[in-house]
Amino acid sequence: MAEPAADASRDAQTDQILATVRSQGGRATPAKRILLTILLASPQHRSAEDIAAEVQQVAPDIHLTTVYRNLEELERLNLVDKTRTDHGPATYHLARAAHGHLVCESCGSMTEVPGELFAALGRCAGSDAGRSTA
Repeated sequence: MAEPAADASRDAQTDQILATVRSQGGRATPAKRILLTILLASPQHRSAEDIAAEVQQVAPDIHLTTVYRNLEELERLNLVDKTRTDHGPATYHLARAAHGHLVCESCGSMTEVPGELFAALGRCAGSDAGRSTA
């Protein structure tokens, strides 16, 4: 069972995201609230179909098309990140700090990597040959 403090924090985060949606001219619908609650409950990258299955456990009348439409709106508002790989469907997760993804070419598993790592790699790649990067 979830901690009451965790539930309250998730509710506050959901309200904050919905306030952003409204400030950008969007609607704060019950379906969007359920979707956000599910996204906040787990930081994993999940396909729209997987997310829809979780949404439908709570509200069976919310269709896959509604989930897709809400994910697209949240992505357009930079509240949700959509990640495409060569392996399987696109995945979605709440937008947080800047980060990248490493994807296994064999199995398609994905690992989130902090953005600072890519900044360091860029500095190394941009340095002159033979110069120390330390």
